[in-house]
Order: sequence, then C-alpha cells, then structure tokens
Amino acid sequence: MISTFLRTALATALTVLPLTLAQPAHAAETLPLTVAVAQLPLADEVREGYNRNLYKHWNTGANPTDGCNTRAEVLLHEAVTAPTVGAGCRLTGGTWLSYYDGKEVQGPSGLDIDHMVPLAEAHDSGAHSWTAKRREAYANDLGAEASLVAVTAQQNRQKADQDPATWMPLDAQVHCRYTAEWTATKLRWGLTADPAERDQLLRLAAACPGQAVMYEPAPR
Repeated sequence: MISTFLRTALATALTVLPLTLAQPAHAAETLPLTVAVAQLPLADEVREGYNRNLYKHWNTGANPTDGCNTRAEVLLHEAVTAPTVGAGCRLTGGTWLSYYDGKEVQGPSGLDIDHMVPLAEAHDSGAHSWTAKRREAYANDLGAEASLVAVTAQQNRQKADQDPATWMPLDAQVHCRYTAEWTATKLRWGLTADPAERDQLLRLAAACPGQAVMYEPAPR
C-alpha cells in the first residue's frame, strides 16, 4: 500500500512537472498562398529611427569555429557547383543560379546576399520595436531557406528596400515563388504588411493557384 507521504509526493511531482517542461516550439505550417497573405497583419509602415547598423549582419553563422560568416554559409548552401574553401573561409570558384533573373554566376564576387524582406522593410513593419538580439537573429536567419538568398548584385541593388507593391524579380516565371517566400518570411517573423503591399500580394496570389506557403515561426 502506498503511504500517505508517498501519495502526497507523487501528487506534488505530477502538479509541478508540466510547469518545468520546456515549451514546445511552434509547429511549421503549410498554407495556400491566398490564405497566408490574408493572415498578414495589416498596418501602416513606421519609418522611425532606421539605421542599417541596428541589424548586425554577417555574424559568425551557424558554426562559430569554422570561420564562415552568414554570407559564406548562404553561398556554400546555394552553390550549384561548390566553391573551393580556403583559409578563413575564403571562397573561390563555384557557380550559382540567381533565381531572380535566371542568370548563372561564376564565382562569389558577382553575388549579393539578399534579405528576402529587406532590413529597412522589416524595420518599418514591426522590427523597430525588437531587441538588438532579435534584430541580429533576423539579419542572419539561417533557419529558413527563404530568408536569405544569393542573387546577382544588380537585382539586389535594384530591389533595395522595396516591397512587392513596387518591385518584383526580373524573371516573371518566379513571381509565384517570390510572393510565397516574401509572405513566408513576414509570417515567420510576425511582420506586418501595409495596405498597398497586401493588395499587391493578393493580386499576385490570385495568379498563383496551387502555390503553397511553408513557414515556421522564428524562435523567441
């Protein structure tokens, strides 16, 4: 027979245990593009106090001991033909496909790493209220392939900090993919969309039947 003391101890343990377990991570979601766009919170942009230096980017990447910063990690992951990795993670050779314009790029110097949702756009869409740690996590997000993408410098600089209401990739065949990845990134980080942006996203989504959006909320 279980003693009164043991029954009390077991009851206490069962009461306390759920409070000591780690909270489960948010599950990944897959949604139709039109549904995903509709889930974006609607708000006017707030351009107050933006400074690119607030978003510490190209930190030590996924492995702080290998000498490869975030930029190099993206290049290595997206290479069609792997580059040679030298001392200090210096990359030479290799080939990449810039999906924004469908161009093949020889060597890493012709590539920029684009933040799918530019830093200034993220700032305007809610990141202005984040901590420095969360801004750095956003600027170096290797947890979702859509967040950072290697593209030609020309396309990246033409895009600058524009949203889909004013800029889309040169290759029209990738507009559905781009719209889905833009939406996924905003959902992942809980960012808002302004009215003109969401209207354009809805128009783009209507032209992309069957396009899905896959995202996992960013860790807190």
